[in-house]
Order: sequence, then C-alpha cells, then structure tokens
Amino acid sequence: MNSATAGTAARVMDVAEALIQQRGYGGFSFDDVAQAVGIRKPSVHHHFRTKAELVAALARRYTERFESALAAIDVARRDPLARLKAYVQLFATTYAQDGRLCVCGMLGAEADALPADVTDAVAGFFRLNLTWLAAAFRDAQRSGQVITVQRAANLAELMLSALEGAMVVGRGGRSGAGPAAVGKNLLASLAA
Repeated sequence: MNSATAGTAARVMDVAEALIQQRGYGGFSFDDVAQAVGIRKPSVHHHFRTKAELVAALARRYTERFESALAAIDVARRDPLARLKAYVQLFATTYAQDGRLCVCGMLGAEADALPADVTDAVAGFFRLNLTWLAAAFRDAQRSGQVITVQRAANLAELMLSALEGAMVVGRGGRSGAGPAAVGKNLLASLAA
C-alpha cells in the first residue's frame, strides 16, 4: 500500500471514528464517510469492503492506541493512584471533544446488533482495560492507597463502568460533568 493509499485509509478511519463517537454504528454510512473525507463512495469500498470490516479495523486501532496510552502511563507514573488518575484522564480527554464517547463503549452498547468481527474487536478493548485496571488497583491496594475489601477485578469493572456510563449520562443529561468528575469522586471514595 503506497503512502497516499494508506493516508486515505487512515482518513476514512478517522472520520468513521468521529461518526461512531457521535452517532454509533447505525448512525453513519459509507456515503457519510466519503463526503467527509472528500472522496467518492467506491473509494471507501476500495479500502474497506464492508462497514463491518471498517469498524472492526477501527476498533482494533482504537484498542492499540489505548494500549499505547496505558503503557505510557505505566512508564511515566510509578505511583498506583497517579496511574489510576491518568487513566480517568484518558476518558475525560475524549469526552472533552464535543461530548464524544468512547468508540468501544458506543459499539458495546450496540453489541447484539453488530457483526461478530466488530464485537470481537470491542471485547478485546474491554479485556485490555479490565486487565490493566485490575493490576493498577492491586498495586494501589498493596501500597495502601486504596483501602477496600473489594477484589481488584471488581474495582476494575466498577471504574470502567463508571467512566463509560459517565460519558453517556453526561451527554444524555447535558450535565457536562462526564468522566472526569465521576472518576475523581470514585477514586476519592476508595483512597486511604
């Protein structure tokens, strides 16, 4: 694939990502993507034969970017509570972009209506996050920064659910609070 072709494919994915974050899987078409990118619909099909292929690739790319962000947090912050706060900031940064929601959170809400390749890619995102969060909470518990009888895996699910839900409630309720406030409050309630 030459650089112009790769660049067009990346732009198609960028536009599809923004559309999913605003409208979900069912809320956009290849026509919408083609118009936003400034190409013809057959050109979108040249890069991605089907919408499912595009969205599965997009969900995998989103997960890879998240994995890189988590690795950067691990390198930059040794303090377990600081790592958890940086994690919350990942969601807050996404939400700060005109109330955008997490790509995989949006797709997860539609999982029963999505093709298997897409749901598999979305499940990978959630596995990655739950595994990372459980490790971060275990470290925070061992250091005495988080004191609770809850298992780290339960805390991981609570945090991820709270952040994803805060995005939806913030947008739906037009409260603007979003994940930053919810994550901060949740960590404060768990902190020693």
